[in-house]
Amino acid sequence: MSDETGLRRLWERTVESLSSEGLIRSDAVRRAFLKYPRYLFVEKRHQKYAHLDEPLPIPAGQTVSAPHMVAIMLELADLKPGMNVLEIGTGSGWNAALISELVGTDVYTIERIPELVEFARQNLERAGVKNVHVFLGDGTLGFPPKAPYDRIIVTAGAPEVPKPLLEQLKPGGWLIIPVGSHHLWQELYVVEKTDDGRIRKRRWGSVVFVPLIGAHGWRG
Repeated sequence: MSDETGLRRLWERTVESLSSEGLIRSDAVRRAFLKYPRYLFVEKRHQKYAHLDEPLPIPAGQTVSAPHMVAIMLELADLKPGMNVLEIGTGSGWNAALISELVGTDVYTIERIPELVEFARQNLERAGVKNVHVFLGDGTLGFPPKAPYDRIIVTAGAPEVPKPLLEQLKPGGWLIIPVGSHHLWQELYVVEKTDDGRIRKRRWGSVVFVPLIGAHGWRG
C-alpha cells in the first residue's frame, strides 16, 4: 500500500467519523472534505497525523484547525454555489480550498504572514485548486476590491467584530467569526446583516483560535 493510499484511507475514516457525529451534516461539505484532504495542506512530516481531529503545526508558528472545527464553521456558513466569499486568515490554504469547492467560483483569502502566503499558494497549486486567490494583507480591513460579500469567514479570534468586515457584507450576508479573549476561549458567532442594514448576532458556542492581528483586531 502506497503512502498516498494509506493517508487516503485514514482520511476517509475521519470524514466518516465526523459525519456519524453530526459535525459534517451536508453532502456538499462531505464531498469537499473528500476532495481536498487535510494531508495535502501540511508539511510532509505532519501528513501522517493529518487524519487526527486536532490542530497541526504549519510554518511561522501557526496551526491548521482541527477537522471538526472546520466542518462546524463550513456548515454554519451554509455556503451555496455562486456565493462571493472572503476568508480572513489563509494559513495552509485548506479551508479556502474547501470553500472553493462549495461555492464553485473565485474565493478571496487574506493572510498577514508572507511565509504562509507562499505556503498556501504552493499547497493550493499542488492540490489543483485554481479559483482561490491568496493576498498578503491585514485581514481586519477586509478586501474592498471584491466586496460586497455573501459570506466572510474569519479563522482567528477577534476582540470585537471588525467594522470593515461588516461594511463589506452584502445585505443578507453572514460573517462567521470567533470573538473573545486573546489566548483563551472565544465565542463563535454568526453575524447577519439584514436586508435593511441591521446587524443580528447568533452565538454558536465556545472555541479556541489564534488571535486576529490587525488594525481592527489585536496588536501584533
